[in-house]
Amino acid sequence: MKELMKNQKFTRFWNRFFTYAFLILLSVIIIYPLLITASSAFKESNIVSFQLDLHSNWTLDNFRQLFTNTLYPEWYKNTLIIAVATMVLQVVIVTLAGYTYSRYRFKGRKYSLVFFLIIQMVPTMAALTAFYVLANILNALDTYWFLTLLYVGGGIPMNTWLMKGYFDTVPRDLDESARIDGAGHLRVFWQIVLPLVKPMLAVQALWAFMGPFGDYLLAKFLLRMPEHLTVAVGLQQFISNPTQQKVALFAAGAILAALPICILFFFLQKNFVSGLTSGGTKG
Repeated sequence: MKELMKNQKFTRFWNRFFTYAFLILLSVIIIYPLLITASSAFKESNIVSFQLDLHSNWTLDNFRQLFTNTLYPEWYKNTLIIAVATMVLQVVIVTLAGYTYSRYRFKGRKYSLVFFLIIQMVPTMAALTAFYVLANILNALDTYWFLTLLYVGGGIPMNTWLMKGYFDTVPRDLDESARIDGAGHLRVFWQIVLPLVKPMLAVQALWAFMGPFGDYLLAKFLLRMPEHLTVAVGLQQFISNPTQQKVALFAAGAILAALPICILFFFLQKNFVSGLTSGGTKG
């Protein structure tokens, strides 16, 4: 018995050891680039390469230059407009589609879900030419609405699958009980089912909002005027010229670009927990 307990303690020790070692390694991999970016953004003079130097004099001059000597405010505003529009449209469409596929049976349901998976397998680069031709036909080059629709359309297939799967976890008995009490389809969806899927709604909103901030390929391909660019495309101009790299400005702009995402995450994070708790209680 003592030998068995000793072996169990030994096993738990090594399990914890490797778990914490992995977490520490993962933290270093994530935090180290962030420290380099932060130290580069606050450095006193412009630098030609990213490096971790916490001993140099720090200043806010790089952030001032972003808003006075560059088009960064325009890029930031453009990205926010596209991101908010993408988030709202995608969450609404994906939520309605996921609920429909979860709760209703209709002709073509199975094949359309398979079609969504097939579309998701097509990489964005393979469709760039088609997007460009379509933008030319619609006279939509260098427009925000077309780029927003592409972001929304690209997120619908896989996210519809995810929403459907989450709606499937909500017991159908709740729907039937509400209908017995006289609730219609809209009331069942809005007041009964929707509050129980808040965690997935929060995830969908965060993913949709992050997309335009991180995307470079589509925005670079479809936007033309310098003042119409998004943050990702605009910041790349600071480091695209090997002889005139503005690393400090790039780092400062990257930090500011992360702020809206962080704010939205902290705003939505209560739904990750409260939504799961309420779902478990009511279900």
